[in-house]
Order: sequence, then C-alpha cells, then structure tokens
Amino acid sequence: MPPPRLVLASTSRYRRALLERLRVPFEVARPEVDETPRPGEPPAGLALRLAIAKARAVAPAYPDALVIGSDQVAALDGEALSKPETHERAVRQLRRMRGRRVEFITALAVHRAATGHTASRVVPYAVEFRDYTDEQIERYLRAEEPYDCAGSAKAEGLGIALIRRLEGEDPNALVGLPLIALVDLLAEQGYSLP
Repeated sequence: MPPPRLVLASTSRYRRALLERLRVPFEVARPEVDETPRPGEPPAGLALRLAIAKARAVAPAYPDALVIGSDQVAALDGEALSKPETHERAVRQLRRMRGRRVEFITALAVHRAATGHTASRVVPYAVEFRDYTDEQIERYLRAEEPYDCAGSAKAEGLGIALIRRLEGEDPNALVGLPLIALVDLLAEQGYSLP
C-alpha cells in the first residue's frame, strides 16, 4: 500500500525548501486562515492554533492526504511578535530585541484528512541577539528585507550577524518547519522516512 500524499498547507518558500530536504513528493496548498491573535492568547497557543487551523483548512480538498500545517511566532516579554510586513515595524521589532533573548515558537500539525486526526507539537528555539546599532538594523533590513519573517530576522541569511547565540533542539524550527518533530509525527501516522 503506497504512503498517503503529503500536502504542505503553506506557501512559504522557507517551509517548502525545508520539506524538500526530506526528498519526498509533496504538494503545496494555500490555507485561508485568519491569523489575528485572540485577546490574551499566549504566543505558543497562537502558533499552535494557527498550525492546526492551516492543516485543517486545506484538508477538505485532499481527503486522502496527510496535511502539514506550521506557524511561527517570536515571543518577547510574553508578547507575540508576528511578521512585520513593513520596514517601520521591522525596525521597531529589531530595536526591542537587541541585546535580548527571544523565543521563536514554531508549532507543527499533521492532519489525516481521512480520519480527522490531528497530531501536533510546539518546538521552541531561543535566540540571543547582539546589542546592534540602529545603523546596523537599517543596513540589515535594506539588504535582506525580512518583512515576511516573524521577528524580522532570518538566521539562515544575513540575520545571523545580529545573533549572539542560538539554543534549541532543531535548528530547522527557527527557519519555520521543525523537521525532527515532523519525521516523528509522520511516523506516528505510518509514514516512514527515509
């Protein structure tokens, strides 16, 4: 019996590139999900709710598939820092984060459309930022334009120059798709890798 199809419920080029590392065929679908935080919702709860919602939103179109949803939130002082989307918001985020420890929380969900079963994990990754200057912030943002990244910093690119230290169990989580946890969740669904 062939393994079920895999569907990535995300149009993120970062998540797509990470999933390609596993060398398995998969499809990509855009989830239509409102990503607005709920009042008082903690960052980990927000990331988990959105990862599950993304997987479930796509599932009806793929009844024979395992659907992978993921979401990432940067957390500072208990507050979720989302994708900045603009230069001005990115500057504000990076100013707040300089010299501080920020937790990047990546949630992952694997939903089996045929049974309605969803398995999920939350994978935190801590980042300690350097005490960089406003001029370094501007140069970084102009060079990399990380406006589609939670917390405005891409560790897989030039953003590494803003970082003093990284701590966590899966560096892929920091980029947006925790592959170690994904392999575990897929195995629980009978999808064996490699």
